[in-house]
Amino acid sequence: MLGYRSHLTPFKLKNPLVPVLPCKTGVKELGLKKNSNCISHTFSGINNAGGPRKFHVFSTENVSSSKGVSPLASPTAQIATSSKLSNALRLSNVSAPLSWTIIFSYLIFMLIMPITALLRKASLIPWEVFLQRATDPVTMHAYYVTFTMAVSAAIFNAFFGFILAWVLTKYDFPGKKWLDAAVDLPFALPTSVAGLTLATVYGDEFFIGKWLQEHGIRVVFTRLGVAVAMIFVSFPFVVRTMQPVLLEMEREIEEAAWSLGASPWKTFTEVVFPPLFPSLLTGTALAFSRALGEFGSIVIVSSNFAFKDLIAPVLIFQCLEQYDFVGATVIGTVMLFMSLIIMLAVNQLQAYNQRFRKN
Repeated sequence: MLGYRSHLTPFKLKNPLVPVLPCKTGVKELGLKKNSNCISHTFSGINNAGGPRKFHVFSTENVSSSKGVSPLASPTAQIATSSKLSNALRLSNVSAPLSWTIIFSYLIFMLIMPITALLRKASLIPWEVFLQRATDPVTMHAYYVTFTMAVSAAIFNAFFGFILAWVLTKYDFPGKKWLDAAVDLPFALPTSVAGLTLATVYGDEFFIGKWLQEHGIRVVFTRLGVAVAMIFVSFPFVVRTMQPVLLEMEREIEEAAWSLGASPWKTFTEVVFPPLFPSLLTGTALAFSRALGEFGSIVIVSSNFAFKDLIAPVLIFQCLEQYDFVGATVIGTVMLFMSLIIMLAVNQLQAYNQRFRKN
């Protein structure tokens, strides 16, 4: 809170006036900008000679009353606070370009330059060769396995991830914190370790793998193992996307629907689920994009044979091992454009989600 007076003689307050006006006077004296977000409070007082005198008190967002400066503070304190405000304004003007410089530098070196290098190398490949390698039977089958398994994993995670998020937000039970923490395990666990764990659990030596094989279900070195690995690494996305939305939902909405005679199922399908659907789509799209680029766990769980369970990321790695840089560049470029399309779709879903929640 800053005070400005036309003179520095002592005064006595008398009945402050109510009007609050935009701050225009005293801007130059306080070193504020013309468009500073400040409020002018007009007070009437009495000077030592007994004559009437008016003065202004300016309040800004940058300087709060918690600093210990009141309208009745000494001129020295007021001048010191005004100096701090001016320094803060100058610092904000300097830090803005610095922040943008850091952000753009990070984007250029970590995102734009690698993508540009890949596209530049792909542009040097003749179009006939690019199209031939991109539509090779082995490559097309790898695309097919990658996308079908990623879609299956996304649908699985959408269903069970929604249920788990609902349970974690709506119910209290023993071990809830441990289960909530375990959801983030795929984020912290290296993917190669995840692949080794899945290969052990669903292999011949573990009782789960033995039981499944006795019933004719083989997981390791099949497409099913690829789907299981994708489900494991992408599972947290749906849960963590749904939890904040479920926490914000008001219980009174469900109770109002019940009071109007709606059944629990009708309340869920027509009242509860529609606001949650955009967030569910967003989480599913994120899970799909994560499963699409998985490599570390799948290279251990699958057999990596062409026309069987070979996926596109593993095919790129095999091309690099054989020094086939043209094939790796072509497949990587195709996967890059597919990822960009998915990213744009996710952004559109997020924008739709925000508009839906505002309305």
